[in-house]
Amino acid sequence: MARRNISQNKKRRKTSFTGTREQTQCRFCRRGVDYVDYKDIETLAKLLTNRGKIYSRKRSGNCAGCQRKAKLAIKRARFMALLPFTT
Repeated sequence: MARRNISQNKKRRKTSFTGTREQTQCRFCRRGVDYVDYKDIETLAKLLTNRGKIYSRKRSGNCAGCQRKAKLAIKRARFMALLPFTT
């Protein structure tokens, strides 16, 4: 009985999406930035909420590498009192 259910489930599965999705680049990759500068407060402020929390990759649109660079730059800017820890 169990084998029959498994074989029926295989038939019910939808086929995977074969279309191509447009790849978007993050704001740092588009500009070709190798180093996210902690002194660039205007850019870093766009990656923070009004409470001072860092936006997620999904929300900010950054790739994984640039998100790590931005995180480090934000933490450096906080330490140098250029950005707030909280509000």
